[in-house]
Amino acid sequence: MDLQQLRYVVAVAELGNFTRAAERCFVVQSALSHQVAKLEQELGARLFHRTSRSVALTPAGAALLPAARACLMAAERARAEVAAATGEIRGRLAVGMIPTAAAVDVPSVLRAFHQEHPQVRISLSTGGSDVLSEQVRDGALDVAFLGLAEDVEIAGLRSRRLARDPLAALLAPDHRLAARTRIRLETISGEEFVDFPAGTSGRVQADRAFSAAGLHRTVAFEVDDPYLMARLVTEGLGVALLASAYAARLPGVTVVPVVDTSHRIEHLVWDQRGPTPAAEAFIARATLSGTPARPGDGRSRHLTGGGAAAG
Repeated sequence: MDLQQLRYVVAVAELGNFTRAAERCFVVQSALSHQVAKLEQELGARLFHRTSRSVALTPAGAALLPAARACLMAAERARAEVAAATGEIRGRLAVGMIPTAAAVDVPSVLRAFHQEHPQVRISLSTGGSDVLSEQVRDGALDVAFLGLAEDVEIAGLRSRRLARDPLAALLAPDHRLAARTRIRLETISGEEFVDFPAGTSGRVQADRAFSAAGLHRTVAFEVDDPYLMARLVTEGLGVALLASAYAARLPGVTVVPVVDTSHRIEHLVWDQRGPTPAAEAFIARATLSGTPARPGDGRSRHLTGGGAAAG
């Protein structure tokens, strides 16, 4: 068994296709298939169910996959640690972020980091906080920017708190409450809402606010794209609650502070075993910058007074 064989197994498992796996690994398919078959022979077990249309892990393959990933990550980290000892930051930096991140201007930080450490292979993916935190635990991501309700613990990860931001109401510009300087949850509880899917971290933040106030609401539209959320609000199909610092960047909506709202906490998280040299350098730059992304040029109204975002 060698690292190249493990790399092939991981590629096939992730892509579900030998041809695409060979393309990712820059080898011809016959060579990749031969090495996988050789490993199967050595282990005495089939790793993949192969048909003309699909490739799926066998129980033996599923058992091997986490260990294979761990071996590859350990080898990658060993190379990076040796390079760091000689004064060079290299290896990979896999970053995850929620679409509504606002405490740090992530693209700007990535640009500066790339200029400082051109030998680091940078990747960026977006998703919900629950998915991203699991990917950090699994080693698929090195760091991630999360948004969670207050008092939510992040199990199995190290974290740094970036900002505490109140939720604000998103209203259509012609909504009956759009001229208000601030509103209460009770005032909008009878409206139909646009929100993230039930059970997600983004949804929990608003659900907790209404629960704490003893109020019930109806969520008519469940979407995971905040820009689509804003479009639905603009069309008068509902109202929404989002972290105020991010809400102010959305075009076409009026953002009104909510008096009795809950807060969204933004975190930067990484593996509890400690960051790689590249991740450590990125964490230092991201937490020192603390520069929120610039608002868009749409018709969204910035919060004022008590509704200003913290952090």
